Amino acid sequence: MQLAAMRGRREEALRLFEEVTAEAGVGGQLVANVHWASAVLHNGLADYRTALAQARRAVELDDLFIAGFSLPELVEAAVRCGEQDTAAGALDDLADRTEASGTTTGLGVAAYARGLVTGTEEHYRQAVDLLADSPLLPYRARAHLLYGEWLRRAGRRRDCRPHLRSAHELFAQAGIEAFARRAAGELRATGEQARTRSGHVRDALTAQELHIARLVATGATSGEVAARLYISPRTVEAHLRNIFRKLGISSRRQLREHVEPGPGTRPGALGEALPT
Repeated sequence: MQLAAMRGRREEALRLFEEVTAEAGVGGQLVANVHWASAVLHNGLADYRTALAQARRAVELDDLFIAGFSLPELVEAAVRCGEQDTAAGALDDLADRTEASGTTTGLGVAAYARGLVTGTEEHYRQAVDLLADSPLLPYRARAHLLYGEWLRRAGRRRDCRPHLRSAHELFAQAGIEAFARRAAGELRATGEQARTRSGHVRDALTAQELHIARLVATGATSGEVAARLYISPRTVEAHLRNIFRKLGISSRRQLREHVEPGPGTRPGALGEALPT
């Protein structure tokens, strides 16, 4: 459900939302998850009015974890809909959580949310700096996208393009399609076309092959990959042969040139998250 929402695949995501809601009833964490995912989906699609309604519901259900992750969606949707009081209130709540936990990623997300509310460039700059090394790629890319959008609307074409390019490349490489389209649209508005990146790698490989390729690209051995995925080293080697054939390469070194490590494939990548 979250994956479909992040990709921006409306029909698939809406079907999953209906299925989960039918199973979960009217409350609880699963329903809060549906509203959070729906807010992400519709912010990506620039349907901010729907995103606002869904983010509100996610926060109102008051699940400690889901509410924390829904607040940045609520801030963005509210700002885009001109509901500044709602955005400011959500920002205050988000700031309380992130300042209490002190994680770099959380502080970075709060910084770009603050930029949305205040329209102050320094807040966007802080967000980009704080999220530069974050393993949570969607938030890192969102910081570039939001800063690039702000710069473009300020008439600073030359300054906005590097951020919009970074956002598009990060989103496109991760398969976060709707937000990638948002970034591409912003680039077109500056007179520049977004370049097609390594999407062909994802198209050529199965999900399992892509996951193995990303792990191997970090330097993991076949035995280490096998242990992580609960398969045999022989199966890993068979997958690698298929990967090499599909990509037209013959070594692990070449693989590193074709596939970038994905989220969760490096040490500590899952160890930092937004505070709850």
